[in-house]
Amino acid sequence: MPDTNAPILSRRKWLGLASASTIVASTGVDLNAAPATNSNQIVEITDGDQQRGARTYNIRDFGAKGNGVTLDTAALQSAIDTCNRDHGGTVLVPAGVFVIGTVELKSNVTLHLSAQATLLGSGHGPDYFAADAIPLHGDTTLEDGNVGLLFAVNAENVTVEGPGTIDGQGDLFRGVRGGPPPPAGISGPHRPYHLLFYQCRNLRVRDIFLKDSAFHSVRIIQSSYVWLTGIHIRSRRIHNSDGFHFISARYVHISNCDVECQDDACALFGSCQFVTVADSSFSTRWSVFRFGGGVAENITVSNCIIYETYGCPIKMRCSPGSRFENISFSNLVMKDVTGPISIGNGPHRRRSADATTANAEPAPEMPPGIVRNIFFNNIRATVAKPVPLPDCPFTSNYNPGEMFSCITLNGFDEAFIENISFNDVHVNFPGGGTAEQASERDVPKIAGEYYAMGVPPAFALFARNVRGLTLQNVRFELAAPDLRPAVVLDHVSDASLNGFNVQGNPQAESVLRLIDTQDTILSATRLLTRAAVFMGVEGDASQGITIDGGDLYKAEKPLAFSNKADEKSVRLRS
Repeated sequence: MPDTNAPILSRRKWLGLASASTIVASTGVDLNAAPATNSNQIVEITDGDQQRGARTYNIRDFGAKGNGVTLDTAALQSAIDTCNRDHGGTVLVPAGVFVIGTVELKSNVTLHLSAQATLLGSGHGPDYFAADAIPLHGDTTLEDGNVGLLFAVNAENVTVEGPGTIDGQGDLFRGVRGGPPPPAGISGPHRPYHLLFYQCRNLRVRDIFLKDSAFHSVRIIQSSYVWLTGIHIRSRRIHNSDGFHFISARYVHISNCDVECQDDACALFGSCQFVTVADSSFSTRWSVFRFGGGVAENITVSNCIIYETYGCPIKMRCSPGSRFENISFSNLVMKDVTGPISIGNGPHRRRSADATTANAEPAPEMPPGIVRNIFFNNIRATVAKPVPLPDCPFTSNYNPGEMFSCITLNGFDEAFIENISFNDVHVNFPGGGTAEQASERDVPKIAGEYYAMGVPPAFALFARNVRGLTLQNVRFELAAPDLRPAVVLDHVSDASLNGFNVQGNPQAESVLRLIDTQDTILSATRLLTRAAVFMGVEGDASQGITIDGGDLYKAEKPLAFSNKADEKSVRLRS
């Protein structure tokens, strides 16, 4: 009978106890011999089998120099290729500065950058090449380019992790429009992203510093199951340097990240679904959460800080045929921002009759876009006049609307914005609006950059073509006097304002302006400072408006009517 209590040791453990020659001499077992068929003997498991998919590949072993001068692209690529062939593992970038051009990441590979390790993007344009598998035509969301410093196509189980640095040397790719090429010799869509993923699955980027990208830092296209955590992006060396840019991505989770960039900090284009963003901070010249086209639904943003953002922290642009639905923003602090929330639904551009020719093929008719079920909860914001970002090497120009911005819900023509709620939202605006700006009634019918077209007619909230608007415990205040109304509701129906607190101005026409607005109730309203008129009602379509109680004694008159508005359209309950 064999001794069933005898320990069974693997080959690695045996070798840890004695050398092979000692084992042969003392036991008579040759570890290099073929395994015996006797079931009472140990079946050998080779070292290669034990380590398959778990080895570490140090890029210095593949010829990388890491001296900040030598091009180490081939060495890094060789390590990744070997790791991939061996069923995966970890490619180790040790301490040093490793200059690289384009490198392809592959399935089952973890790229680990040690502390004091830097992958430095080459400043020589020919060191980069396009990922031809990523199409640039047939989809307008893909036209930005297909070049990555690190990229992966149709890969799965890819990880890029820190605590090292990936430096794109963005300064070398910044040129002057119409001038000579930048120092790297390439510009526009030929510039490399830090990280570029296309049709990948199970992606992880974590605990890493992404510095000075030549383009977007992280661009993820048509990929699913993505985890981005502990990432610090600092990229303000070039104009259109997005932080995270997603195109038709699903099951994406961002947490514990800090993003300081020049363009959109977190752009979601195409059809992005099942996305969460939490516990992160953002700063940018333009937008933080930027939605454009396609289908965006089932998305939450929570517990985030947005600061020094001089474009619009939350910007949605819904065009015909697109749909934005079931999106929640909660527990946000906004400090020194413009915007701060802008939602537009309608055509991006309105072509004049003489812009087409008789031979031009008409664009296909698309149904109006759908924007509904968007929620804003527990938000504190300080809106400011924009100033240059201190760490940006070039100057940004600001449009008039950015100097006098507000919350904008702008639908028009046949497009509506539906079921929008603001709960426990307190915003302080800079003020300074003029009587001329307050008199504006012809707000541009464009879902694009409204602030580039003119100044909003309200200092706090402008809403047009909205059905189902709720304001609960909303407070709007001013840092300086403003002659614009605080709120303009234009063609709004089914609106409820409860616990609404707002400042007035005795020189302003009114605090609220309602134009062709129906079925609206205001309850427990509080006027914080003196005003000439609390609410001005305009248009013969206005009806079903109720003011139920509240504290309006600081207004000289509660109501004023103009432009065929009927006094019977409003019920005033004490």
